Amino acid sequence: MEFNNDRILLIVAHPDDEVLGLGATMNYLKTNTKSTIRVVILSKGIKSRYEDLDQKKISKEIEIHMNCIKESKKIIGYDELSLYDLPDNKFDTIARLEVVRLIEKEIKIFKPDIIFTHHGGDLNIDHQIIFESVITATRPINENCKNLKCIFSFETPSSTEWQSSNDPRKFSPNFFFPFKIENLNSKIKAMNSYSIEKRIFPHPRSKKALKNIAMNNGLNVNKKYAEAFMLIKGIYRND
Repeated sequence: MEFNNDRILLIVAHPDDEVLGLGATMNYLKTNTKSTIRVVILSKGIKSRYEDLDQKKISKEIEIHMNCIKESKKIIGYDELSLYDLPDNKFDTIARLEVVRLIEKEIKIFKPDIIFTHHGGDLNIDHQIIFESVITATRPINENCKNLKCIFSFETPSSTEWQSSNDPRKFSPNFFFPFKIENLNSKIKAMNSYSIEKRIFPHPRSKKALKNIAMNNGLNVNKKYAEAFMLIKGIYRND
């Protein structure tokens, strides 16, 4: 499968998910193909971390987070960003139809050839709901999906692998995207720009862990580095 002139829509729950999931792949595509990439982030994050809801502190950290998103976008090099403010780690408290309609709106605006989103079996409830909502929004009767060729799900370090080991929705990648060290370095640099989210080893979001994950994925396909995906739906287009 080749990616060349495709319109790629990435739908994620929180800031930094876009980098953790396919930061290196996006960077490779932007430096080696003519693909157009739009990232949709449905929550600004942060708020679920504070029990006392100190608005002044939350507002300050959200401002920092917004700057991190912009810096990360610049490093990765993707084309477009759409940001919403759904309740962080509380997507299950709002009507599912509301989430689906936001995604349908983005699909109508962008008319993607390819969609990337979260794995449906992630530990994070927001990730699960995004996956289910994407599948709903891309049902075959949706006229705005007439160009859609593929839907992929990706792994999110510190969520995908932390799900119960006997969960039947285990992430089982069947598609690997190899890339170069410079693309991996861009991913790590973009993750480091998220000053509130980055961690030290052995946390999965640390620099060393992200490199190890890329190397381990690469071993599956005899490459130095790769990101892993599940092909959820593939459609042969001959029209």
